[in-house]
Amino acid sequence: QVHLVESGGGLVQPGGSLRLSCAASGSIFSIGFMGWYRQAPGKQRELVATSTSGGSTNYVNSVKGRFTISRDNAKNTVYLQMSALKPEDTAVYYCNAYIRPWTGTVDDYWGQGTQVTVSS
Repeated sequence: QVHLVESGGGLVQPGGSLRLSCAASGSIFSIGFMGWYRQAPGKQRELVATSTSGGSTNYVNSVKGRFTISRDNAKNTVYLQMSALKPEDTAVYYCNAYIRPWTGTVDDYWGQGTQVTVSS
């Protein structure tokens, strides 16, 4: 089995920073796409940042210049460094990854979510 476990959420004041981590564990052969989504109360889940196995990254316009996605392939971990946080960044953040296990085909995996609250 494959699992994604997120950490690093919490309460931060506007203008502050947080770093989210998402570690994949289990019977993993390879990991392709990894990304972060978020869902605020009453809103649809939105894609925040993505990272391909080749090193390409992409961001939703609202976080460009403030958030940075990175990954440590040796640790099967993806990070989201968030800076200059705004109240509108408040949401539950979810990690997503396309993973090929040692047995079976590529599948889409999700973490359990971590709450980020930006408030004074």
